[in-house]
Amino acid sequence: MIRVKRRRFVPHVRYFRALLGRFRITLAMAVALFGLLPMVWVALYRSPGGGRIRYGEAFHHVYFLLFGQPSLPYVPNVFLEALNVLTPPLGIALVLDGLVRFAYLFFAKHKSDKEWIAVTSETMRDHVVVCGAGRVGYRVVAQLVELDREVVVVERNEDAAFVAALRDAGVAVLIDDIRSPQCLPRTNVAKAAAIVCATDDDLANMNVALDARKLNADIRVVMRLFDDDLVAKVRDAFQAEALSTSALAAPALALAALDPRIQHSFRIGGELMVVTHFRVGRALLGMKVSALRDRFGGLVLARQQGSSKQQLHPPGETTMVEGDLLTVQATYREYLALRIFTGEELPPRSG
Repeated sequence: MIRVKRRRFVPHVRYFRALLGRFRITLAMAVALFGLLPMVWVALYRSPGGGRIRYGEAFHHVYFLLFGQPSLPYVPNVFLEALNVLTPPLGIALVLDGLVRFAYLFFAKHKSDKEWIAVTSETMRDHVVVCGAGRVGYRVVAQLVELDREVVVVERNEDAAFVAALRDAGVAVLIDDIRSPQCLPRTNVAKAAAIVCATDDDLANMNVALDARKLNADIRVVMRLFDDDLVAKVRDAFQAEALSTSALAAPALALAALDPRIQHSFRIGGELMVVTHFRVGRALLGMKVSALRDRFGGLVLARQQGSSKQQLHPPGETTMVEGDLLTVQATYREYLALRIFTGEELPPRSG
């Protein structure tokens, strides 16, 4: 589950600045309408008795003129009469199309709104775009958020299982088809550091990778592919990191069937690596962490004594005490040799 991080002030400031940039014409019109136009009335308007008006009266007149309710008496001045005629439609257009939309985007911030996502993405630099909010995409986003990276997620289905959870965690989720022409530009992919294509459609993943490279030649592309034959070809042709879900899962599934004590498994080159737990007993008692590495090739990733806090990367001179729980990484062959040494070569029927 994604933990909701404390809201920071800086992103809100960046978002406000992005809105100002997008609505700069609207803001300029608002300044002209409510700042400069009253000054024009102060300079040119003369009451039927010949008297001048103050700025406050002029501002009052311009404001109510927007609603077709002028507050100053009519005078025979062609220029001022033209202002009386033109101000209401121009002012209404400004208020309805500009200020109302600005307020909507700044205060409402509906996560499903494409324009809101586009403005939010404009505030980001070196963020990660994740395509697909399924199980894989959700776990990728959770890890990125844990690493304090800004993320924009693209998902086609509004009712996808993890969309609500992502929004609750403060992650921007764009509901759109990744193959639509405006989808990637809305995520500000041109300024992104990486894009992760994690949908369940290999062709869609490759298409969006190509589109991302057109918009950002330096972006790092990571693709999830189901077709193992495509993985090597895509890596060579696109200079992208292509990962086969089945290839990644195969070692874990195979070893879980053979030995439930193995927590994780992966390959480095042609070597199968495993991560497992060892409870220090008579065989390992008094042995140093460095000796375990030198003799069996096992790298101790963590050590825990009883209910105390887990110690990551214990020094090589650390002496193992009976009852210590070790997290050890080794090749599968080294793991088997270490299990034989500790007298635990036969795996239990369950974990």
